Formats: sequence, structure tokens, C-alpha cells
Amino acid sequence: MNDIRRTVLWVIFGFSMVLLWDQWQVHNGKPATFFPQSNKAVATAPAGKASAPVVPSGAAPVPSAVPAATAPAVPPTGGPAAAAPAATPRERFAVTTDLLRLTFDTEGGSLVGTELLKVAADSSADKVTSTYVLLDDSANRVYVAQTGLIGGDFPNHKTVMTASGERQLKDGARELSVRFESPEKNGVKLVKTYTVKRGAYDVAVKHEVVNTGTAAVSPQLYLQIVRDGNKLPGESSFYSTFTGPAVYTEEKKYQKIDFGDIEKNKADFVKESSSGYVAMVQHYFASAWILPDGVKRQLFARKVDNNLYAVGMITGVDALAPGASKAVETRFFAGPQEEKMLEHVAPGLDLVKDYGWLTILAKPLYWLLDKIHSFIGNWGWSIMALVLLIKISFYWLQAKGYQSMAKMKAINPRVMAMRERYKDNPQQMQQEMMKIYREEKVNPLGGCFPIMVQIPVFIALYWVLLSTVEMRNAPWIGWIRDLAAPDPYFILPVVMTLTTMLQTALNPAPPDPMQAKMMWIMPLAFSVMFFFFPAGLVLYWITNNVLSIAQQWLINTRMGVPPEFNLPKFGRT
Repeated sequence: MNDIRRTVLWVIFGFSMVLLWDQWQVHNGKPATFFPQSNKAVATAPAGKASAPVVPSGAAPVPSAVPAATAPAVPPTGGPAAAAPAATPRERFAVTTDLLRLTFDTEGGSLVGTELLKVAADSSADKVTSTYVLLDDSANRVYVAQTGLIGGDFPNHKTVMTASGERQLKDGARELSVRFESPEKNGVKLVKTYTVKRGAYDVAVKHEVVNTGTAAVSPQLYLQIVRDGNKLPGESSFYSTFTGPAVYTEEKKYQKIDFGDIEKNKADFVKESSSGYVAMVQHYFASAWILPDGVKRQLFARKVDNNLYAVGMITGVDALAPGASKAVETRFFAGPQEEKMLEHVAPGLDLVKDYGWLTILAKPLYWLLDKIHSFIGNWGWSIMALVLLIKISFYWLQAKGYQSMAKMKAINPRVMAMRERYKDNPQQMQQEMMKIYREEKVNPLGGCFPIMVQIPVFIALYWVLLSTVEMRNAPWIGWIRDLAAPDPYFILPVVMTLTTMLQTALNPAPPDPMQAKMMWIMPLAFSVMFFFFPAGLVLYWITNNVLSIAQQWLINTRMGVPPEFNLPKFGRT
């Protein structure tokens, strides 16, 4: 009975993992791994030829005072000159701080490039390559931040502006500012000022709207992030993480938006709020536009071109009398998903580091892992220390499970003899088996329950290790130069497979030959997946296996049940 239930649990768990993984792929816009469907292909539009996002007057409900028809038309990116004086030359230039190299375009005063100077793009066995580029506007990638005015033919992200300010953060300086001033357009001028501070990935962006005309105006300010829907370079096809827009509001907290849902006009998220941010999220990195709490805003996410998607906010500037001006303070973040830093940038921004439904367990685990690392200084050893602490905390519970398994192992000869005696009478066999369990005070499910209780904790730890940007390019020992990348020589996955086989061999062998085979097939199939997983994840599982084997060996010895290896028999029986 116990063997049947354990086998059923293994099969259900394994099959659930397969289905969950397959749907995870589909959920994140990837093709299904095991159950593929024919999806309509989305053409890729290279930068410089794709149309720029339409100014989002229709992306969210526009107040009735500002007709949607007044939104300006936008020419294709890289196409004919935008609606701006021909005498104003368009240029791109870089601004460098201690952490960032920002590339601005005077067309709209847009941010079209962010290079993270303290974050390596990749690592190899002997060196670290160039710095990481997040925002980009090149032949292979479109990922830009744009702002402008709607509610009339006012300056927008296609208006060529005049730039001024410093291009390099000077030694000893704490910040620098870059200013973009638009020409007057229908009596309205827009002035953007980017202020970048030393040691910060977030940029303060002040939008000053000036009414230079003779009549009152009521423009609206939009902030948007535009990105193509292409797969990230080097992204694993064996496991995936979320890439796409997200919004955060106090009403519904963190809401992810799939590119596919935008494509089908099925994106479901809060459309109006007075708090939060909009973001574009990918593995380890994110960008976000942030408005101060209390400022009413409309949120939108939509497809704006062949393969370009936008997420953004619209906020009113209020009525401006002739000669009046108003400033709207905003912030833009572009950087790594370092949890402690994100918590200080804006409320809820740390949720772009997505742990899924196990956030309540994952966040304390990350906190503990970070504390351990502050003492040890090596993320690999910190992972092993964290698993050790978790095993210690669950020792009493897992000991109960191993004790139950040891008892099952001790009575296994009686069960085997009984099964042979009543093999032609299944009903009598079942009754005699339950009688043996009662006499020996063995709970048939005693070995399963402790394992099921621990599963959420280890799944949460899996997400912590998969999502933590500090693992990127973090070495452990010898050949492991990047805990976020698969083991280049597959040494850790082989060790993980061997420890899994050893742990399986220590378990009581099911009397039924088919069950015995299944008990081996499921763990081995699970082990194959780890050949493509990041080294840090494999290391944590190896540590868990070794500690479990040691605990099981110790408990069996103490209970007088000599440890023995039940090797598989895949031949004919």
C-alpha cells in the first residue's frame, strides 16, 4: 500500500512538473516544449525601419476635454524629419556617470541607450566581457524610454530639441544634469531635465510645460517604455523567465502583462491609479517610469508597431494660462534587479524581481542568503550554507519521514513473503498488509508527508537562485566562473545525478517490479533537466541530496536497520 501511494505521488509530482514547465513556457510567450501548438509568427522589425510608437492618446481613456483626434501623427523611426524646425539638428550623445553610460537622442529628448558600467555582459573561464547594455536602439534591438505631450499638437517624442548640460560626472561631483528644450509648438514649450546622481541607477526627470501662447491649454504628459518582443540573446530554451511589461498599483499590486495578451487585446490590469509605476521586465534587469504617489495617472500597454510594444502612463498637467508653467517630477529606473536597492527606489519596485506565488517564502530566504553572503563572501558557499540551515530547521520533520521509511525497510521481507503467499488473492493480500502495518505501527504515508511539506520551501529557494542577479558572473570554485550559467563541463549535473541515484537506492524497494522501475525513472528524468540549469541551482540540489543521504544513513543506523542499496532491475522479472 505504501509503495503504491509513494509511486503514485512520484508520478503525479513528476507529471505536474512537466505540465507546469510546459505551460510556463507558453505563459511567457515561448513555444510549448512538450505540447507545441501552431502559433502565428510575429515578424521582427529591425530598429531604424520599424514605425515608432503612436503617441498614446488612445492607449488609455483620455479626458473629454482633450479630444483623441488632437494626438499628433508620428512618422516612422529613422524616416522623414519629425515635425520640428529644420534648422534644429538631430544628434545622439552619451552621458557618463560612475554606474551608467546614458545615450540620449535630441529627437524628443529620449533615452535610447543605457550601458551598465559595473555589470558585465557575460563571463567565460578566463575573463569577463564588455559591460551590459540594457536600453538600446540598434539594428538588433529596440528598447527605449520616451516622453512627450498630448491633448494637442504639442512637443512629443518626435520633436527635435536643443540639448545642453554636462556629458561626464566630474570627480567629486554628486550629480549632473542634462537639459532638453523643445521649440515652441502651438504655444507650448516642453523642457526636460535629467538629473543623474552618483551611485544611482534611477534618474530624476523633470518635465516643465510652458504656455508661450495667448490662450489657455490643458496638455497631458505621457511616459512610455517601448521594447521589441524578440527573445533575449543567450536566453535558455530549456527554462524561461518572464519578459515583458508590468504595472504596479496599490489597488492590485504587481501585475505582469504578456506580449501575447497585448497582441490579442486581452491584457488585464488596472487602467487608472494614483500610485505605482510601469515597467519593462526581463531576467535580472528592469526599467521603470515612476510618478509620485498622489498624482493621478492612466496606465496603458499596447502594440505600437510590427514587433514593438509599449507600456506607459498619462497624467494631466492641468490648465495653463498664457505665460504660466508647471513642472511634473518623474523618475526613470534602468538597472539590475538588486532587491535592496529596488526597495529604496520606489514602493513595490522590488517586485520586478518576480518570485511568483511563493514570494512570501522566497523573500525571507533571499534575506537569509544575503546575510550569509555578507559573512562568507562567496555565493556558492553561501548557497550550501543556506541549504544546511534549511535542513537543520526541517531535521525533526524529515527525521520522522526517514524513520517511517526505515520501519518500512525493516518489515519489507515480511511484506514480500506475504505478497508471494497471497499473490492470487489481492483482497486478502491488502488485508494482511494493513494488519502488518498496524502491528508494526507503521504509517504508510509517513515517508511522504514530510517531503510534501518541504517542497514549497525548496521551490521558493529555486526561484530565489534563479532570479538573483548577484549570481550573474559570480564564481564559486575552479571551473565554475558563473553560478547563473550552466556548468560548462557538466560536472555538477553528473554529481547531482549520482547523488539522486544513491538517495533513491537507499529507499525501500517497492515489491512490485513496475513500481520499482518507476521509482528510478522519475528521479533520473528529473536529473536530466539539471544539465541545462544554472550551476547555482544544481549546487543547491546537490547539497540537499548529500545532506539527505547523510541524515537517512544516520537514522537507519540508529534504528538498527543497516543501510543497503536497492539497485534497479530493468530486465525481465
